[in-house]
Amino acid sequence: MVEGGRPHGRPTIGPVSRVGLVSALSRRENPAWGTYARYGVVLFLTGTSVLNAGAAAAGRYVSPATGAALLCALALLVRGIPWWVAPALTTVAVGLGGWPLLPLLLVALLDLATRRRTAVAVGCALAALTANFAAPESISLWRPQQYGAPVFMVLAIIVGGWLGNRRRLVRALHDQVEHLRIERALREETARAAERSRIAREMHDVLAHRLSLIALHTGVLATRSESLPAPVVARLGLLRTTSTEALSDLRDVLGALHDPGAAAAGTAPAPVLRDVRELVDQAGEAGQRVTLEVAGTPERAPAAHRLAVYRLVQEGLTNARKHAGDAPVDVRLDHGPPATVVEIANGRGAAPATSAPSGFGLVGLRERVAALGGRLEAGPDEAGGWRLTARVPHPTHSEPTAPGPEENGSRA
Repeated sequence: MVEGGRPHGRPTIGPVSRVGLVSALSRRENPAWGTYARYGVVLFLTGTSVLNAGAAAAGRYVSPATGAALLCALALLVRGIPWWVAPALTTVAVGLGGWPLLPLLLVALLDLATRRRTAVAVGCALAALTANFAAPESISLWRPQQYGAPVFMVLAIIVGGWLGNRRRLVRALHDQVEHLRIERALREETARAAERSRIAREMHDVLAHRLSLIALHTGVLATRSESLPAPVVARLGLLRTTSTEALSDLRDVLGALHDPGAAAAGTAPAPVLRDVRELVDQAGEAGQRVTLEVAGTPERAPAAHRLAVYRLVQEGLTNARKHAGDAPVDVRLDHGPPATVVEIANGRGAAPATSAPSGFGLVGLRERVAALGGRLEAGPDEAGGWRLTARVPHPTHSEPTAPGPEENGSRA
């Protein structure tokens, strides 16, 4: 229920922290934003290269260097062309045109390092520096600052490698979070399906028990046919035949839901019309401090409600024992009418020595309560403990009847 004052079933690390990290990292990973930013940066650096080329050519902006800058910008922006075209063009352009076109080569080196082509990026940088070694001083990458251009190239390669690793990390985290989301959805669906199967098995046992009682009593009455009118004997025979056929049909339809592995493994059968006091007594023997308050009589509630009450108390005590074993537990039951109400509350408990795995019991219980038209709420209370509340309204079309002494606590 609670683990060190914190609701159980809520992971403090792992998937939640990964989701937060992914959302923080991916706010700037929007594809549209990245495309617009790249266009803006490349166009800005292209304009800078054209201005630098004009300044190096004594104010002549219409020159081969300007054309080379525009061609390199086009290769950097157009998608669908081979990956090596842009690095090759910018390397040749910088090798021949010198420092005015260096910003475009830095973009190409950044792209190569981002895509894990660091060796190619280093080769392009060395090729450009070697080709420009004997260039005129006005466009030289080596003069007047001898190590300026190599430093910028190295920085571009390093930043590109970091950006590539970051993008791959974000993509991997996205995939992992999506995998965890799908896995959790599948586990919740499995829990719901298991609870539906459990409900069907329990109702099979209850209905089979009632129908077998009808068949038994009508059979007893039919043996005394000599003292009964002929129409009554005929109706008794029809009632016995109908109840027997209904019992057979019920077993054919719902009998397949019994888990064959459960019987082979020797697991306990699903509880049918059992008293929650058994659970309280067992919890007390295990060392739990449990107080039980019962209002109304269980027989006034439908059988499906009593089965749900048993499962709710069972799950509540189990969770309290796992996550707050030293905390007292208060169980309050009201069998109504107009509704069956279950409240299970425990105080703040000390953190267990070993972490208990978080299951999906509440998911199945919500499915069971919702199937009965009720509502289940579970969460921490104001005192730092945990409270589970369920309310299931009674059906309005019929009033439940109390079972006879021979069917109380029995099974089909």
